Amino acid sequence: MFEQNVLKGHAAFIAGGTSGINRGIAAAFVQAGAQVAVLSRKPEKVEETVEYLRGLNEDAHILGFAADVRDFDSVNDAIRQTAELFGPLDIVVSGAAGLFIAPAEKMSANAFKTVVDIDLLGTFNVLRSAYDHARRPGASFINISAPQASVPYWGQAHACAAKAGVNMLTQSLAFEWGSHGIRVNAIVPGPIDGTEGVKKFSGTPALRRTLMDSVPMGRCGTTEDIANMAIFLASEAAAYMTGEIVRLDGGQVLTGGMTIDPESLVS
Repeated sequence: MFEQNVLKGHAAFIAGGTSGINRGIAAAFVQAGAQVAVLSRKPEKVEETVEYLRGLNEDAHILGFAADVRDFDSVNDAIRQTAELFGPLDIVVSGAAGLFIAPAEKMSANAFKTVVDIDLLGTFNVLRSAYDHARRPGASFINISAPQASVPYWGQAHACAAKAGVNMLTQSLAFEWGSHGIRVNAIVPGPIDGTEGVKKFSGTPALRRTLMDSVPMGRCGTTEDIANMAIFLASEAAAYMTGEIVRLDGGQVLTGGMTIDPESLVS
């Protein structure tokens, strides 16, 4: 764990911050002393998350916005309002993602486009909007990628393509914006308990065993594991780190990922 208030006075914006990994990051940032704004598509989830985050730190300033990351104007408006209230953004996390399982031959063009638009276009929208309101120098932009960016997963052609794009976008923007004082990195979470991905890929005891066999450390990660890495990337400890795709997967990539019987996912 990091020392208390390591992010005190920092302004953070988290897209997708109302569920799973991103909500865990939001909670860790609040507990570390940051002012935090979360954005998600469903107003009720935004409202509930804002109340939850306020309960973690009575001194924290929390904002919530209901918007779709595919809509640049809506994202831009939320980030502008955040910067007006909090000041220049020190930390931006882009983690909104779409997820469903479907073999490519049964996937519609619109279904493919939906995931690419949420994951890849959404990431660009968040980071491009944040660029205009980021602290320069000193801002840290963090994208949440996925193993599918580099390891093919059955039924995940859309996510594989989108997350590969997120990784390259991370490095392209790190290259372009480094001289502007903005660092851009990505976290690649492995299987994280409590997330939709683990629920979908370990829905039976047999699938769970297969999943565990693919992880050398023999366990799923936690949202706290990812949040700790996000705090590190956001902190001065990572001040010279940019363009990195950081795997946090218990070594799963070393085994080649999770090999599954497609029928076990669709039966």
